[in-house]
Amino acid sequence: MIKVKLKAKLKTLIMILLCITVAASSSVCGVSAASADVVPKNIAIKWMTFNIPYEALSKAMKIDIKSHETGTQISWVDLLSFLGAKYGGNWKKYRDNDMNALVEKLKTGQSMAELTQNMKYYSFFSETYGAVLSNFIGDYQIEVPDGNGGKTTQVKYGLKVFSPIAKGFNYGHYEDFGDSRSFGFRRPHLGNDLMGNIGTPIVAVESGVVESLGWNKYGGWRIGIRSFDKKRSYYYAHLRKGHPYAEDLKQGQVVKAGDVIGYLGMTGYSDKENVNNMTKPHLHFGMQIIFDESQKEGTNQIWINVYNIVELLSSNRVQVCRDNSTKDYYRVYDFLDLKYKDYYK
Repeated sequence: MIKVKLKAKLKTLIMILLCITVAASSSVCGVSAASADVVPKNIAIKWMTFNIPYEALSKAMKIDIKSHETGTQISWVDLLSFLGAKYGGNWKKYRDNDMNALVEKLKTGQSMAELTQNMKYYSFFSETYGAVLSNFIGDYQIEVPDGNGGKTTQVKYGLKVFSPIAKGFNYGHYEDFGDSRSFGFRRPHLGNDLMGNIGTPIVAVESGVVESLGWNKYGGWRIGIRSFDKKRSYYYAHLRKGHPYAEDLKQGQVVKAGDVIGYLGMTGYSDKENVNNMTKPHLHFGMQIIFDESQKEGTNQIWINVYNIVELLSSNRVQVCRDNSTKDYYRVYDFLDLKYKDYYK
């Protein structure tokens, strides 16, 4: 038994190392390190890590948004992918000056294709980071106060995903991705716990479709929302006992980024429904990355550390109001992701 376990651990370690150091012709990661064209299209990435620090995410986001205003677009995914390849995925090497130097080269007319033509792993980082971040920034339509007590609509370019915790509600979190969990079986924690008060409104981070809704013995009352491009699946768990979901929320429903979808609680760790078996109220927030539909369920799932993403989104929180008759919360200002506006019809 011990030998079997050691062999399994060794195999896992070898796979991870191969995924980092694989040559361009290898299919272990399912992406070419030099050119995506040399890899069969039906081979999906099987492993990735997301460890970009908040400082780099925030800086790249601001550069992207500012460049849009000047008319010379600089993609934050491109910036981060370049640096990911430069550092070999080791973001402990990150320095602001590296991003500044890259931006200056792009501003003087050099293209990202020229700058990355000899970077062995750029396409891998471009595909993996793009799967996480590609729909975070873009064009959107949002209601804003008109100055006369009413509302007006504006079209903007910028961050179009929101913090999962509504504006005005306190929460705390720490980097707990990978921590050990033992209920049912020993396993790593594949998300970020946001500690708060029972009943805190939880909102959809990104627009998408409600894929799963109901009781899970590990997550309690939970919601699964799939992004429109199918690359990201968001998991919200341990929702409130008795009133876990927003009114009329149902499986298959299209939700907008920032819509109230449920309420923070402490349910879960029970075969019996509607039981509070968590020791502290909190939201378990997770993000699964899907390169191939076969990865959605089963043993080859890819979950990423969302701690720094939660930090980034803390600056973009949705204002809500309460309907005292239903005791549900609703967003104050409506929102539309213009890239996917036809999905709401």
